[in-house]
Amino acid sequence: MSQQNTTRKSALVASCEAVFSSVYISWIIFKTCVAERLVYRGDFFFSTFIRFLPIVTQIFLWHKVYSIGTSKQIESLNGYSYEDMVAYYLLAMVARAFSSMPGLASGIGNDIRDGSIKKYVIQPIDLLGYLFWHRMAHKLVYYLIATIPFAVVFYFCSSYFPTTPSAEVWLAFVLSLLLGFLVGFLLEALIGLIGFWFLEVSSLLFIYMMFNYFLSGHMIPLDWLPGPIFHAIEYLPFKYLAYFPAAIFLEKIPEQNLWFEIGVECVWVLALLLANRVMLKRGLKRYGAYGG
Repeated sequence: MSQQNTTRKSALVASCEAVFSSVYISWIIFKTCVAERLVYRGDFFFSTFIRFLPIVTQIFLWHKVYSIGTSKQIESLNGYSYEDMVAYYLLAMVARAFSSMPGLASGIGNDIRDGSIKKYVIQPIDLLGYLFWHRMAHKLVYYLIATIPFAVVFYFCSSYFPTTPSAEVWLAFVLSLLLGFLVGFLLEALIGLIGFWFLEVSSLLFIYMMFNYFLSGHMIPLDWLPGPIFHAIEYLPFKYLAYFPAAIFLEKIPEQNLWFEIGVECVWVLALLLANRVMLKRGLKRYGAYGG
């Protein structure tokens, strides 16, 4: 009996040490990546501000779309007034700031092609874990810098937004942004891992980006689409990248469906995580370690 207790304690200590080691490694990766992002902070700060110029032009574009002549405006298009459309676009941009992962898929593909990915094989570092914390660090720095221009734009466009949503809507909105980050990360990582079978993924990534731009609701609200098309793409993961958070905040999602939709998004996160793990495991088995 004493020996069994000793064995259990040893197993518990080993498990605790493994968890602590994993947390410590994740913290080191995160801290290092934040420092890396801040090396060229002037360039990063300037490029972040430049990305906000299309927001201004898009607002003027929608004003032109809704205008009739010089003094009148269309009351509503597909259930969206001009104010609703500007609010939707700004919220979709916030969602895209969370879910977009520039360079992730192409970076994984390049590492596979030139052999750099072998560092994840010979060192005790998980590829997906490292990339996740690296992207978290990138997003944290981006959010800290982008808060200023976002605040300015939202301040000048505050009259376009409806009344302040309820606490439940705020909670669902924030949760949808966090889940959208995971969906965006896992989708792009999955495309990058295809590089184990096709060394060049740039063409596939281009096709993905085209579908993503349209099916995520970044171009237009998805509920502008004809009913059959909207219902056909309603349960795809793309809408959680832009349309879904914006629709939550504008209360376009019926209250009785809100948490069901959040649940569906959670299912997509788990399914994509499983797909990534399977792809990585099988990909490493066939990896030839070519290149430097």
